[in-house]
Amino acid sequence: MRNVVEAVARTTTMRLLGRGVGRALLLAGAFLVPGLLPESAVQAAPESVMLPGAGTYPENVAAGPDGTLYVSSFVDGGVIRVAPGTDKGEVWIKPGAYGTRSTFGLLPDPATNTLWLCSNDLSFLGIPGPGDARGSALKAFDLKSGEGKLSAPLPGDGPTICNDMAIGPDGAVYVTSTLSPQILRLRPGSSTLEVWVNDPVFDAGPKGAGLDGIAFGADGQLYVNTFTKGELFRVAMTGGAAGVITRLKTSRPLVQADGMRLTADGSFLLAEGGGSLDRVTVQGDDARIETVRDGFTGGATGVAQVGDTAFVSEGQLPLVLDPTKKGTKPSLPFRLHAVPLARP
Repeated sequence: MRNVVEAVARTTTMRLLGRGVGRALLLAGAFLVPGLLPESAVQAAPESVMLPGAGTYPENVAAGPDGTLYVSSFVDGGVIRVAPGTDKGEVWIKPGAYGTRSTFGLLPDPATNTLWLCSNDLSFLGIPGPGDARGSALKAFDLKSGEGKLSAPLPGDGPTICNDMAIGPDGAVYVTSTLSPQILRLRPGSSTLEVWVNDPVFDAGPKGAGLDGIAFGADGQLYVNTFTKGELFRVAMTGGAAGVITRLKTSRPLVQADGMRLTADGSFLLAEGGGSLDRVTVQGDDARIETVRDGFTGGATGVAQVGDTAFVSEGQLPLVLDPTKKGTKPSLPFRLHAVPLARP
């Protein structure tokens, strides 16, 4: 989401996939640890994955338990799917399907046979996207067929941006709302998003983009970051209720913090729009930031891990958001970059 800051200013002025921490870690391991993945998911990863389309501008990437990768699209919309071990993606959910526009965060949830997806009308930023549905919404698609099955609009007047989501121990989906200091929640069985947290500590100001990446930690607490300010927070959680919000002290500044995923050893992988992939280790109120790889000149927008490999989406978003770069053609094909990781 690089340069959303300036664009907004101009136009407007994992159920941590289970119940309880132990089950959450087990399921995180099923996504990440080679020994718990099917053989097809841990075969030698390609150096990069080519994505179709001249207007894809990948915004995020997520991995299913079998190693399938899912990629969202900032401009064209829809969802691209990458079969395990292959080096080419194919359009799976067509742009505009089920009232979607530009697509952001996405997360497969095998427990409910659901692919969760953020859809945003970015016409207020000069990006029409597919279709003509207005506003932003959290969408649910059948993970096997790709058919739409639920749409929950974001609350609030004026432009909104549904950015990313995580599934809590209570089975609810928690969503970051980038243009407001809010974390939203969709309870199991509901079709209405509610405001779970509304706190000025997340406010990015009139010229900023706020809440972005989100993930539950091994401690069962919720972790979020902010894009413009590059801050990292822990939101205490007890019985589904939000508690104390703690701003963590990072060992170095974060530059445009974006997608974030929990790993099997309890650390996080974090994509920075500034161009790097990091490992984040939280100890108390401190967060150690270790650069795994930098040099993503188009900005790292999301990360997913399969076995010993992290797949990083390089969005090239400044080309559509920065007025000084509009008209510049992207480097094609758009890609996911494979980054080898040390085993936890």
